[in-house]
Amino acid sequence: MGRYDEYKRRVLRISQRLSADGYFGSKSGSAGNVSMLVEDEDVVVVTPTRLRYDGMTIEDVCVVDLDLARIEGERKPSIETPMHVATYKVRADVSAIIHTHQTFASALSVLNQPIPPLFDEVTLAIGNTVEVVPYALSGTRELHDNVARTLANRCHCYIIQNHGALCIGADFDETFTFVELLEKSATIYMQALATGKPVTVLPDKIVAQLHSAVIARQDREIARKQERRNARINAAPQAEPSH
Repeated sequence: MGRYDEYKRRVLRISQRLSADGYFGSKSGSAGNVSMLVEDEDVVVVTPTRLRYDGMTIEDVCVVDLDLARIEGERKPSIETPMHVATYKVRADVSAIIHTHQTFASALSVLNQPIPPLFDEVTLAIGNTVEVVPYALSGTRELHDNVARTLANRCHCYIIQNHGALCIGADFDETFTFVELLEKSATIYMQALATGKPVTVLPDKIVAQLHSAVIARQDREIARKQERRNARINAAPQAEPSH
């Protein structure tokens, strides 16, 4: 059993679930990608590039460090791995990333249309606004720089212009829920826009309160990670002083 096998299993399991549910745009393709940050390490477990999910095994899942150097896996990591790494570097609360090509969020991506805060339970989960990350070609430095800048709003869901969606969270259970909530909001928003009637959004005061709760939850996760890091540093053997 390899050192990162349990992480690979989690990545494989959620990837195949997303694929079977159609969140990658097709149920038989290789679009989209998923990654997980290893607890207490600067190591990312990520899906490989151009491999169908229905035939993927844990041996196909890749392991890289934050400099993109390969640690485990014979296959080439997803072309979007730099985008995942950039996300982990700028959002200390995040340990799981799901990049999808889900239908209604993707429809909004070609409209270059963010999703305003429409429902209190969704806003409490994912934040105030689903912003649009400006377009850049997949796998380019420009794209992951665009993503890194947009993530500063402290939300959990994003639309990538003319591309798809990005959902980020503390773990896969949470992040999969964000994927579902994003598609719910995108579907209802598209249908509401199609009527031609004005779309009502939540009051600013309520949005501010709900988004503050999102940030507070993130800050608790950041503090938890920092406490573990500090404990690990303190537990490490100290070098003997030289004479």
